[in-house]
Amino acid sequence: MRRMRAKKPDPVSPGASASGAAEAPPGGPLKTPDGRYIVVRGRLWRTSNPDLADAERQRLVAELMSARRAVRDAGDDEAARRRARALVDAAKQGLGERGPVWWTDGAPDLNRHLARNTPYAQWFEAQSSADGTT
Repeated sequence: MRRMRAKKPDPVSPGASASGAAEAPPGGPLKTPDGRYIVVRGRLWRTSNPDLADAERQRLVAELMSARRAVRDAGDDEAARRRARALVDAAKQGLGERGPVWWTDGAPDLNRHLARNTPYAQWFEAQSSADGTT
């Protein structure tokens, strides 16, 4: 019997309210106020480029999902796994989640950093305090 995995939240599009504060969809990941990152278990993960056209974003997400299935299906075939992971990386770079940053203000890439060790620390602490997790 095959185990079903819980569906992961879609980090494809950052969101911000009219006030500029980031909003997370119900049950979705917390997003930084500038929309550059989602926060998962206290760690920042870069979101995709919000300036991508919808059709391009959909194409790249479809490629990413296909590539992830190929990684899963590669099994013990190391060459197939390497090819599939390269496809995952290409799709993520196309989305702006890896590779050069998509913003232009010169801010550093804080992908995979703990939020508490970044300029988002105070904001993150306030979010954690507001939802009672600290």
